[in-house]
Amino acid sequence: MTFDRPDYPLSRRAHRMRASEIRELLKVIERPGMTSFAGGIPEPSLFDVAAFREAYAEALTDSGASLQYSTSEGYPPLRQWIARMMTARGVACTEEHVLVTHGSQQALDLIGKLFLDPGDALVTAAPTYLGALQSFSAFDPAFVAMRFHADAVSESGPAKLVYLVPDFANPSGETLTVREREAALAFARRAGAIVVEDAAYADLRYEGESLPSMAALDIADSGSIDAARTLYCGTFSKTLSPGLRVGWVCGPAALIRRLTLIKQAADLHTATINQQVVHRIASTSFDGAVQRARALYAGRRDAMLAALDRHAPAGVGFTRPAGGLFVWLTLPPDLDSDVLLAKAMELNIAFVPGRAFFTDGSGANNLRLSFSLLHEEAIANGIGTLCGLLEVALRAGAAGGRSAA
Repeated sequence: MTFDRPDYPLSRRAHRMRASEIRELLKVIERPGMTSFAGGIPEPSLFDVAAFREAYAEALTDSGASLQYSTSEGYPPLRQWIARMMTARGVACTEEHVLVTHGSQQALDLIGKLFLDPGDALVTAAPTYLGALQSFSAFDPAFVAMRFHADAVSESGPAKLVYLVPDFANPSGETLTVREREAALAFARRAGAIVVEDAAYADLRYEGESLPSMAALDIADSGSIDAARTLYCGTFSKTLSPGLRVGWVCGPAALIRRLTLIKQAADLHTATINQQVVHRIASTSFDGAVQRARALYAGRRDAMLAALDRHAPAGVGFTRPAGGLFVWLTLPPDLDSDVLLAKAMELNIAFVPGRAFFTDGSGANNLRLSFSLLHEEAIANGIGTLCGLLEVALRAGAAGGRSAA
């Protein structure tokens, strides 16, 4: 993305901003015949359109309140519902510990504004969620990549934030064990950092036992949510609807109050009618929506893993996520996924190259595949085509030189 005029008096922050590679890809991959493994977009057949239509109709009969300004903290019944759900999941809280946001993406922006000054240390996994890197980069932090092993965590100096997607991470699909979560929390305490737990995919588990959230572990250790240091970022985008843009932050009341002030300056409040509709749907059918999503996505994940088992060339590794929407491929080091994407697009196959998920320009030999939006047959055929292209790239690489075709 470029600007037409070089003389606009832009801020230093604006010069640091870069377009999302995924958002740019979405503009291209809508052409007919494209098999897209790029965006982690929810399956639209899961949206209960009839229930949403009825919920909007009910909201609009409420004397116009749904079309009025509302409190910055969020619609009280929705905050109360979220607080009850979080409490049931081991995060004992009340509505004063919940701020409704314009999707969990806004939560990341608000948190960045609250904590980050230029040069502050921000610890992340590598790779990590591109949207978080975009959001936090605006505040010019010093990114520190770290893996939280259960027995030994790399030491570093003070840090402001530790950002993690502990369940079925975007992009890798990996899940932190309980010991790794505890290690990350212990590191944050030593570093004086706030933990940002991005729980966008936590409900989408297809196998195995659910693990306690980092917020729940933090509260169990510290004694209460107000003594904890974790900000839990949740969203309804992956379970009910991404288009309504409703998410939340749950954490110590003192931090929620400060985040609320920043949100007031940003947008006053999240759309009243959307919050009311989400509350109506969540109150009556949240668990059912989650179960339907799990059943559908589990089948698509299985189809992708089976196709990779059949077709992936030797030397190509991939994760086996227990949930979420993504599989992460690791190619031999001499292959460049950006070059591979250009060739794949000629065959109507799209994915996200790995560099987008690293702060240091590494990850060229990685790529992210999403299975959320394609039927099993399309997944199998698309993976077969992609792996055929990888075979060609590997042979070309063996013949000499860095290549992907």
